Amino acid sequence: MNRGQEKMRSKSLTRRGFLRGSAVTAGCFIVPCSVLGTKKSEGAQRAKRAASDRLNIAGVGLGARGLGNMEKCEGANIVALCDVDWRLAATALERYPDAAKYRDFRKMLDEEKGIDAVVVSTPDHTHATIAAEAMRRGKHVYVETPLAHDVWEARQLARLAKETGVTTQMGNERHSGAGIRRAVEMLWGGGLGPIREVHCWTNRPQWPQAVDRPKGKAPVPSGLDWDLWLGPAPQRAFQPAYHPYRWRGWLDFGTGALGAMGCHLLDAAFWGLKLGQAQSFSVEADSTGVHGETYPEASTIRYRFPAREDLAPVTITWYDGGRRPSRPGQLPYLREVGSNGSIFVGDEHTMMFGPTVFGTTPGQVGPRAIPEFADVQSKKPYQKIRAVTEGDWTKGNRHMQEWIAACKTGTQPCASFAYSAPLTEMVLLGNVALQSGTPIEWDARKMQVTGAPEAKRFIRGEYREGWSL
Repeated sequence: MNRGQEKMRSKSLTRRGFLRGSAVTAGCFIVPCSVLGTKKSEGAQRAKRAASDRLNIAGVGLGARGLGNMEKCEGANIVALCDVDWRLAATALERYPDAAKYRDFRKMLDEEKGIDAVVVSTPDHTHATIAAEAMRRGKHVYVETPLAHDVWEARQLARLAKETGVTTQMGNERHSGAGIRRAVEMLWGGGLGPIREVHCWTNRPQWPQAVDRPKGKAPVPSGLDWDLWLGPAPQRAFQPAYHPYRWRGWLDFGTGALGAMGCHLLDAAFWGLKLGQAQSFSVEADSTGVHGETYPEASTIRYRFPAREDLAPVTITWYDGGRRPSRPGQLPYLREVGSNGSIFVGDEHTMMFGPTVFGTTPGQVGPRAIPEFADVQSKKPYQKIRAVTEGDWTKGNRHMQEWIAACKTGTQPCASFAYSAPLTEMVLLGNVALQSGTPIEWDARKMQVTGAPEAKRFIRGEYREGWSL
């Protein structure tokens, strides 16, 4: 252990205690935990921390996305790094030489007592186990999208976040952007008329899907702990068809195109149309290239929601694998619709939103009314959505910085698990319909599918022996 590591390990345990003051200006909807109905965990009740102190952050998963997330933790102390593949983690390990280094996140959490918060950037199938273990120990958590691998995991993470009172954030960075705020305000203002259709599309998958499991086994690359990489997933031999990156298309590890992009592209509809208020809704899926162990080549998934408050019933249609909705009428012929985006069809006007991830900045595209110069006036009052002001858009780090600021004050940022777990649940129910091959009716109160017993097994997966949530 070098001197820098020794110094970091000597930090007091009290660095995890935080003030529960008023909302910080960096946040969007940052409110005290008491307003959200949470109670503080033992770890979150420890000695108070001044908002100017630096947070001690550990990163789990250090590939391209993980390294990017560490770089966004500007102004924090990177005290520990963990990855099961030290080849892919090499750049991050070199960039933060004073950080303690681990392969097993459980050992890291056991030994590094000064960690305040954990950033999880691993494959989807390990998100929940790592986040849950960190929250139980009083650590704040930031988890990449989607929040979990299945619906049950998303519910459990929301429950743990509420019970422990730690600060949470999911990595749907677009949620902190100016573009989505303007889109949601346009929806709330009612100037588009009742929204009855929404269409969302993506250029994913950009990895193999609709393929069979490779036969035999390949040599495990030097530096990779394959057993730890599998984590809670069923045992299987290593193949380069799974790791790195291509895990996204496999049912045991990833969540397909919908899981990869749904929490970004369906976010505006979920937020602006208040879909989380629906206690029941239906989902059906159509796909091509169906295989037993991977997601299909292409799919179309339809969610049908009943009326909510004063909002009309709406059908949300998702397209991937090259499928697209019809081009909106009155959209100029030369206008590109982008490789990822969404269209909101109102009785009076249509709105197109996308294709960028982070929202409206110079050179990026925010919500656009169709016809393009339509005067869309608000018809009813609505609460203005506060902008996130901390962070640098050129680095895409406002979302991360908002979470860090909230950790220091014991408040909740805009994509806390109270919001992002229900969003993830809705998204992953599309995969339930896709995998079961049958339309489903979802009862949110009971957390169960009605009338489709073959779909029930996709709500909650099984964990390999030695792993649990």
